[in-house]
Amino acid sequence: MSDTNARGTAVITGGSAGLGRATARELADRGWDVVVLARGEDGLAATVAEIEAAGRRGLGISVDVADAKAVDAAAARVEEEFGGIDLWINNAMTGTISPFLDTAEEDFERATDVTYLGVVNGTRSALRRMVPRGRGHVIQIGSALAHRGIPLQAAYCGAKHAIHGFTDAVIGELSHDGIPVAISIVDMPALNTVQFNWVKSDFAEHPQPVPPIFQPEVGARAVADVADTPRRRTWVGLPTVGLILGTRFAGRFMDWYLAKTAWSGQLSPDHTDPQLPANLYEPVAGDHGARGIFDDKAKSGSIQTWAIHHRRLLAGAGVAGSAVAAIGGALALRRR
Repeated sequence: MSDTNARGTAVITGGSAGLGRATARELADRGWDVVVLARGEDGLAATVAEIEAAGRRGLGISVDVADAKAVDAAAARVEEEFGGIDLWINNAMTGTISPFLDTAEEDFERATDVTYLGVVNGTRSALRRMVPRGRGHVIQIGSALAHRGIPLQAAYCGAKHAIHGFTDAVIGELSHDGIPVAISIVDMPALNTVQFNWVKSDFAEHPQPVPPIFQPEVGARAVADVADTPRRRTWVGLPTVGLILGTRFAGRFMDWYLAKTAWSGQLSPDHTDPQLPANLYEPVAGDHGARGIFDDKAKSGSIQTWAIHHRRLLAGAGVAGSAVAAIGGALALRRR
């Protein structure tokens, strides 16, 4: 039975941990029914419990997003049990921390299959259902590293770059055909997620996201804001803005700076706890939540994302300020 108070049905891939987990909770809090696609049964069950605790309908489906047929079968199940899919968020990713020439071919291909082709498979399954209806919204979770690759993450950076090119092409096709289905990209900064506790790494030091680091809830709020008000591209956090603009306007400097800092910046000798098993090929048993082990370094808010959330208010204030200035100027001229 449908709930007339629901915002709609949202599907999120990789939603059992990390940013996906935080986003599932945020969407449920804002009134969405949420379906989570991920591999690990424990994390799926825990995420669905959180969605239902927020008073929304939840469903977890165990699926590997690199398997196109499995993703499409999951989408068909969602439509059968929940009705039409209104929002589809492609978030699932995996990767390695290693120099390119030291990365096994199969590991590189697996990271690409999940992080890039998982987005392709999810977008295809969503659009197959949204296009005939002429409505819906697909959100791709991108990264600042889609605009500037860094050492030790060639597979991940390459996949995130590919997502941008793929998405631009699909947007062009939908626009050509006049199809009113929205597609957005939300580029993330470094986030404190469990990814850096189960990423495949041969380094003795514990991997970490390159600081500055934000809590995943910062990214989740930005994604939910875009779901509320679709916009084509969103950069989350001032570090993301700085990296992208720095790459555009000071590319040679960024080459030098990241070569000097990004290698060591991804390793944290201060964290000596053992890593979880790598999740590159198999899910890691247990419920691992949204946050990683870097609470001591992670920021819980961002002025830039606050501004995105309040952009209508700020736009109104800007218009009002301009009007006041114009009136003041006119009155000043009349007094002369």
